Amino acid sequence: MTVILVTGMSGAGKSTVLEALSRRGFRTVDTDVGGWIAEEPGGEPQWRPGRIDALITEHERSREPLFLAGTVWNQQDFYPRFDHIVLLSAPLEVILGRVATRGANPFGKIPEERARIIADTEEIEPLLRESATVEIDTRRPLADVVAELETLA
Repeated sequence: MTVILVTGMSGAGKSTVLEALSRRGFRTVDTDVGGWIAEEPGGEPQWRPGRIDALITEHERSREPLFLAGTVWNQQDFYPRFDHIVLLSAPLEVILGRVATRGANPFGKIPEERARIIADTEEIEPLLRESATVEIDTRRPLADVVAELETLA
C-alpha cells in the first residue's frame, strides 16, 4: 500500500496530474472537491481529519496505491502516514498564466485571488518544499510528470 500526497500551489497542476493518473487506473482523491475541506470563516482551509484518516486507513487495508492531492494548513498532521510527499512546482509566472486560462477551476481569475497565489507562493511553497520527499517541475510534459509519479506507487 502506498499513499502519496501531491501538493503545491494553485495552478501547479495537481488536478491535471490526478486526472491523468486516474485514467491510468490509479485511485485518486482531489481534496479540493467533495467535502474533504472545512473552511472556517476567516480561517485557513483545512482537511476534515476524520474523513482523511478514514480514507488513508481504507487504503492501508486495500494495499492499492492512493494519490491524494491538496494544499491545506493541517496537512502536516498526516505526513507520517504518507509514503511520499510530492511538491508540484512551476515558476510563478507559469502558475499565474495557467490559472488565468484554465476553465475547470475559477480560482485565480480575480486580482484578490491572484494576490493570494503570489503571497502563498512566497510564504507557503518554501514550507512545502522543506517537507517534500520529491519535487517535480510541472513545466515538463504531462506524460513525464505522471510517469515519475507512477514510479513512486
